[in-house]
Amino acid sequence: MFIARVRGNVVTTQKAKAMTGRKLLVIEPLQLDQAGGELKSTGRCFVAVDSVGAGEQDLVLVTQGSSARMTETTSSAPVDCVIIGIIDTVNAAAKTVYNKIDH
Repeated sequence: MFIARVRGNVVTTQKAKAMTGRKLLVIEPLQLDQAGGELKSTGRCFVAVDSVGAGEQDLVLVTQGSSARMTETTSSAPVDCVIIGIIDTVNAAAKTVYNKIDH
């Protein structure tokens, strides 16, 4: 699993039938900086199926690979990346790195 920020959405009019009705979001994976005090971009992005109702700018928990097909939303779809949680807080190095209330 990894932490990511939702940056936008993807709209597709032509897609595999199993993907019909699934919300696709552009996510940007994050990592802790060297001091462990701030979440920084990895410079990459992915498209993930949203299984929890996330929105733009939300910090989310993401899983990939075969685990991505283990949710109710994705069990019968050709999915490799799925959002499985909306993050409320991240604590590291004995301090709060992210708090949803503050953002």
